[in-house]
Amino acid sequence: MRNSSPMTLSRRFAPWLISLSIAAVCVLLCAPGLSAQKRKKEEITQTLQLPRDLPSAVTGETRRLSFHVTPLSAKGLLSAQVREALKALAHQTGASPVLKIRAFVAGSGDLRRVRDLVSEAFTVRHMPLPALSLIQAGGLPLEGAQVVLEAIATEKKEINPRGLVFLAAPVATSDNPLDPVEPLAAASLERLQQALQAAGSKSTDVVRVTCFLSSLENVAATRKLVEAAYPHAALNYVQTQRAPQQALAACEAVARLTRDASARVEYLPAEGDPQAALVGAAHVVLTGSQVSYGFQESNSRLALERLQKALESNGVTGRDVAFAQYYPLAGSIGAQVRKLRPEFFPKAVGSVLLFEGLPGMDAGFALDAIAAKD
Repeated sequence: MRNSSPMTLSRRFAPWLISLSIAAVCVLLCAPGLSAQKRKKEEITQTLQLPRDLPSAVTGETRRLSFHVTPLSAKGLLSAQVREALKALAHQTGASPVLKIRAFVAGSGDLRRVRDLVSEAFTVRHMPLPALSLIQAGGLPLEGAQVVLEAIATEKKEINPRGLVFLAAPVATSDNPLDPVEPLAAASLERLQQALQAAGSKSTDVVRVTCFLSSLENVAATRKLVEAAYPHAALNYVQTQRAPQQALAACEAVARLTRDASARVEYLPAEGDPQAALVGAAHVVLTGSQVSYGFQESNSRLALERLQKALESNGVTGRDVAFAQYYPLAGSIGAQVRKLRPEFFPKAVGSVLLFEGLPGMDAGFALDAIAAKD
């Protein structure tokens, strides 16, 4: 066999070498682009958008406010139910901005997840973020249901031409926690009707009723009473605690004002503990819940001061508060609230009811408020 000369070998492999060199040059030229695309893809998958913080308070036009309650669902865990409730709320309100949500959560789910989901849902829809009150309840009137949302939205047209009436929840109790709730609910509703009549409004003017109950056993009887009295209202029923120390029923309401108020806020009765606040002011400031962390009076005072600052940042003060709701977790904390609230919100209508829980392991109570603003 003859040996090939170097010249012959170079001629034989020259095309292959040329092709290999071209391929190598292409790889070198394309590598930066491929690397950049890979980095870009990695950045997209690794970047997580944090939920936006919800506002501590928002301002709305009193005459355009509408009130909503989402239907209960027992499908899925807390996150799935919150998403479903937010979808239902979006269906109810349409393009109307939601200013405030009060969420009652039952079960052992993480309450803080609700805040994130609310922020996420409104961000995706490119809607303004609402203020949020977040309360853990003892139960809801559907087995497996873990959340119900009450919402205040603002409509395009005036639907409350003279303003709104905010009615405190008359509390009816019995020492035995096993006593039936229906007679207590009837007593609370009777006093609520008296306050409504004193304000000059009718049952058909009521736009929302929330009944806080110590037990949901035979809730159908209470529901029948409320639906008969307020056929046009959005209705909600919440068990305040899983194991209450007494039987309780307390039904609060919001109604359309049907006469001109004598002032931007008129309180009825004028003396003593007011039962109703008639708000004729052009605007209201709606706050989210402010939580007190710790169990001393100084901790309670700090929470009240923080809420006061939230009001002031929206152009009102504690003396403008028409309605304030308090959610303590123990009787001793409730006593602190009753002692301190005249100092901060001297005229406000509202109630102090014990609830099951709040966001935060060392939370003592929460509060939210509605203040009148010109």
